[in-house]
Amino acid sequence: MLVKTFGSAVYGVEASTITVEVNIASGTGYFIVGLPDNAVKESYFRIDSALKHCGYHMPRQRLVVNMAPADIRKEGSAYDLTIAAGILAASSQIEAENLDKYLIMGELSLDGELRPIKGALPIAIQARREGYKGFILPKQNAREAAIVSDLDVYGIDNIKEVVDFFNNESQLKPTVVNTREEFYDSLCNYETDFSDVKGQENIKRALEIAAAGGHNVILIGPPGAGKTMLARRLPSILPPLTLHESLETTKIHSVAGKMAAADALVTVRPFRAPHHTISDVALVGGGGNPQPGEISLAHNGVLFLDELPEFKRTVLEVMRQPLEERRITISRARMTVEYPSSFMLIASMNPCPCGYYNHPEKECICPPGTVQKYLSKISGPLLDRIDLHVEVTPVNFSELSSERISEKSDDIRERVIKARDIQIERFGNKPDLHANAQMSSKQVRDLCKIDAAGQTLLKKAMEKLGLSARAYDRILKVARTIADLAGSPDIQLAHLAEAIHFRSLDREGWAG
Repeated sequence: MLVKTFGSAVYGVEASTITVEVNIASGTGYFIVGLPDNAVKESYFRIDSALKHCGYHMPRQRLVVNMAPADIRKEGSAYDLTIAAGILAASSQIEAENLDKYLIMGELSLDGELRPIKGALPIAIQARREGYKGFILPKQNAREAAIVSDLDVYGIDNIKEVVDFFNNESQLKPTVVNTREEFYDSLCNYETDFSDVKGQENIKRALEIAAAGGHNVILIGPPGAGKTMLARRLPSILPPLTLHESLETTKIHSVAGKMAAADALVTVRPFRAPHHTISDVALVGGGGNPQPGEISLAHNGVLFLDELPEFKRTVLEVMRQPLEERRITISRARMTVEYPSSFMLIASMNPCPCGYYNHPEKECICPPGTVQKYLSKISGPLLDRIDLHVEVTPVNFSELSSERISEKSDDIRERVIKARDIQIERFGNKPDLHANAQMSSKQVRDLCKIDAAGQTLLKKAMEKLGLSARAYDRILKVARTIADLAGSPDIQLAHLAEAIHFRSLDREGWAG
């Protein structure tokens, strides 16, 4: 008897439907075809054990399983339940009448329990697009998939529930999630706040400018000055995610298997802080079956690289293109996948290996030339792509012990949102452009005009600091953001001067 069941394969952040054909004929042997990997081939043993444990039997006839289309490689253990349902229907242990109305996915354990899968959200979106009535999957993934409307999502614990459902012996209760309610109830629910930070008002100002324009930042200062503490609070002053951004971010985290069972949506901007031992593939994504890397997991949020010079140079260099294009394309012999990677980069570093160059109290013990050598670990092209270079100095005792309450993230975020609203209005007819940092060179020329005095100031800065054409554009973008924060339609001299001030690493004797 020939039976068809339906599953799905995820490539990038999109899903493709996979048809699983199961045929039982006279003879012996189990054959699985259609370009399966080892995890799919091993499904026989998991299915055999799960069926026996739950009181069903594995046919001892010739069993052929075809996974179509046959030219797409099938990877992972998520097809266990799809194949098992086909085998049960082909051997008349369950009714096959309604099988074609449902997408079925899940990994089986040996006792028939279901384990979670990756990519439940893009699979659910594709299932609705193709007109399936429902989606049967492990209960741990149910809330994640249930944010898709007009699709019945059934979260199950074991294979017996599936058999009883198709045999009309029991009913499954669909998981229901009110997407908008879920989204708005958890919006801006951050555990950290800028009011926790004592002093460092100039650094807070720099981060406010960065948040208002979506600019990249590097913080340079000695150990204990508060670089990491400040960086971790940056997401709390960014504008809240829109529902579209939330869904887009959730898809990436779903594909990577980063969603908890209780989560339905990613409602706060991601903050990713990989260790400096990370590989280039782990950072930008890749592998035999390409997976999203840290830059994609930070999409619509913040990527924090602590101790930037300690990262391998090859790791940092692969970030250059995604920083400009806001997406990463991973090409393999059989496929090409594209992941979005529109993130804010915030990096931190010590001024020298010992960390105390130019410290007001502690003496630097590094030999001559070490400071410049340490800085040279970061390439010029990468530094060019960082808009704000900020020197962080230690907080003195009087500021640390002060009872004065610092400004809250909510207050800073209000100013940032107002500045972003100005930018959204400015770029109204360009849906992919919503912050000053994303402007092209042509748009910079059109939208960041400066007067004669500004031209003179910028010319002197270019000559003295030896700035590149890219740095010139960055300064104008930052100046435009400062003007937006001030509510000024034009870039004033003061706005331009402040933007030039944030090119610290271009200055000779930058740490002094």
